[in-house]
Amino acid sequence: MFEGLQHYWTPELLAANLNIFLHVLAAAVIGAAVGYERSYHGRAAGMRTYALVCLASAALTVVCAFPQHWFGDTVAVPNGDPTRIIQGLMTGVGFLGAGMIMRDGLTIHGLSTAASVWVTAAIGILVGLGFHAAAAGAAILTVLLMSAVRTIERLLPQSSFIHCSVRYLRNEAPQEAELMAQAARCGFEVTETSYQLAKEGQYYEYRLTLRSFGTGLGGDFARALASDVRVREFKVSPQRE
Repeated sequence: MFEGLQHYWTPELLAANLNIFLHVLAAAVIGAAVGYERSYHGRAAGMRTYALVCLASAALTVVCAFPQHWFGDTVAVPNGDPTRIIQGLMTGVGFLGAGMIMRDGLTIHGLSTAASVWVTAAIGILVGLGFHAAAAGAAILTVLLMSAVRTIERLLPQSSFIHCSVRYLRNEAPQEAELMAQAARCGFEVTETSYQLAKEGQYYEYRLTLRSFGTGLGGDFARALASDVRVREFKVSPQRE
């Protein structure tokens, strides 16, 4: 038994193990650095998740560089094909990212986190293939895209959307035109409207999608609704992706 295990401790195989470990270590450090940006912004997927994704991608890629040492040099193994590993990795990480995307009403959370986890897997593959400088550059670009571009987006002109539901007693519900005028005074225009009778016809409910080009504040519209004595319930929430 021990004679068979000796095949795993030859100088050549130990050198290959060290090479693989250094690649994996570099991938873990780079992945953790990318994940820190997500942790800083309070996301569920943080340094550990990103480090593990990057580490696994690097480990499964770099092992393809040493097929001659697989199974302790005791089995003749043909040359490894890293492209098949890469295909499986990116598909698997895609499923992991899909689990991070959550929908809350009309608001979608987690798209940026899912995309960045997928990119981190690609960075790990670069490390595994030995392109360390390219991997470091890709990591820096990823962090810049997730942090610096956020500031640029805020400076550029853009439209914002909020979703609003307002409930009145059935015989006190105003006309739709009155709600649209109230939204316009707060800097919004109504883009979509739906209607609903709730609580066995006791309440009449409007559901509105409001758009503003930087002039409207959801808080102003919420206060306007709160000051209307006919309003029984309302909810104002941003619509984001």
